[in-house]
Amino acid sequence: MKLQTLFQVTAVASALALAGCGGDIEITPTVNDNSVVNNGSGGDSGGDTTNDNLCATNNGVQGAFDGRDCEYNLEFASRNVEITEDITFAELPDGGVHVFDGALLIGEDCDTTTSCTINQDGPVMTVEPGATLAFTSGEAIIRVARGAKLNAIGTFDKPITFTSANAFTRFDVVGNGPRFADWGGIIVNGEGITNQCTDAQRDAGTCNVASEGIVSYYGGNDNADDSGSMKYAKIWYAGSGPRAGGDGDDLNSLTLNAVGSGSSYEYIHIHQGYDDGIEFFGGAADIKRIVVTDTQDDSIDIDAGWQGNAQFLYIKHGTVNVDGTDVFMGNGGFEADGEKNSGAEYSQAPTSRPNIANVTVVTTDGLSTRDNDPSTAMKFDDNFQGQLYNFLLVKTDVATNDTRCILFTGDGELGVTAGDLNFFNSAMACVAENEFTSADLFADGTSRQDWFDNGGLNERIGGNATVFGSDGFATDMSSADITVTANDLSGLGNSFFEAVDYVGAVSSTDTSSEWYQWVETALTAAEQD
Repeated sequence: MKLQTLFQVTAVASALALAGCGGDIEITPTVNDNSVVNNGSGGDSGGDTTNDNLCATNNGVQGAFDGRDCEYNLEFASRNVEITEDITFAELPDGGVHVFDGALLIGEDCDTTTSCTINQDGPVMTVEPGATLAFTSGEAIIRVARGAKLNAIGTFDKPITFTSANAFTRFDVVGNGPRFADWGGIIVNGEGITNQCTDAQRDAGTCNVASEGIVSYYGGNDNADDSGSMKYAKIWYAGSGPRAGGDGDDLNSLTLNAVGSGSSYEYIHIHQGYDDGIEFFGGAADIKRIVVTDTQDDSIDIDAGWQGNAQFLYIKHGTVNVDGTDVFMGNGGFEADGEKNSGAEYSQAPTSRPNIANVTVVTTDGLSTRDNDPSTAMKFDDNFQGQLYNFLLVKTDVATNDTRCILFTGDGELGVTAGDLNFFNSAMACVAENEFTSADLFADGTSRQDWFDNGGLNERIGGNATVFGSDGFATDMSSADITVTANDLSGLGNSFFEAVDYVGAVSSTDTSSEWYQWVETALTAAEQD
């Protein structure tokens, strides 16, 4: 890889570099870089340190440093190389990027029905604030094995970026720029509880669920499992599918396979993924302050008995330009599934039953370019149960495809009829409302309208209601249309949840907070992409 002294910076690359800094994003179309690279520790260090290799090392193999970027070939990391020692990726000076041709497999994958055992003291992959990791192919993933950890903890001023190599013109051989499915995304395998395994398998230590997309194994009996944490990070242009298993055998931007409550994910922006933004398969990991924009399938996909908590989630479906044509992105804001299996054999693994608060979902009337499915705020299936607080669901147009805000599929109504799926203190600002204006009843005789209204705790205010402030995204605290009172969440008795006085993910009166600025920067970057 040759260092280019004259290169162009696309709007996307600029947004990647600046996201998280707050305030306005400035796009600089072209940069003439004729400077001499000097990676010394300071102005008085003396000497030319251009040849100092700042790249990470794995088992004696070090990345190739060209004075700016680090490139890692298939000898360093690939689907045939598992990293078994701690490894750290530092921020590189002068906008340098760690570039990978293959997969980063952290820790040794293990099917415990064979002769292997899970290494409980597996390696830790650490990504330092400001570091950028870029990937060149759909086979290039980050996979974290059971017993290993991924700790990617950035700062508000120096977020971590996981992205496509095509976001940087010096790596973009074809010249089409970055796009969904450019790389495979992040898979974290934990030892938490999933109803994809029987009680007997958990008790015997033989719970080994094959992950979607690229097979590795997860599952166990520890919902307090710690597989590492992420904070102040961006995951862009990831995911792929369908793969060998056909539809559903996909790679997501971030897959949390039975990851336990010892892990947490906060201040993350996921953008333009091919499949889901975040998908849970059981476990109990918590998420907070998450933005998902323009992901083709579901922004948050819950399945197999997830028992975690979530607060402050901003989801927006929109369009992206593909080969000169604007196409729609987004199926479900949420696809909420309860269980893969049920019955006496799975008694230790209940259906998904999270507490989720302060969510904004902005949908379109478009059909996703991925599968021609509609943009829906919430999809419920497979006996999903959950308590949902302070939601704001928005759809302003149904002129073309008559799309819905809330959709029940399969046995998604079971949670309603059992009294275990409820909205509280939420507003549905959806034009026409579709099934909620019909006379359709649940099996217990309750109408859809009455179920959502929940005795007056929630309100349906239509698609022409004023719900956002002048910024176009934060809940308008002076809106005459939103009359529902927010739940302050103190009654949950759960220290995870922060007290609030608004519905939706972010308040129009909170413009100085990091969270407001994180959302603003993420949405601005998505609009410019």
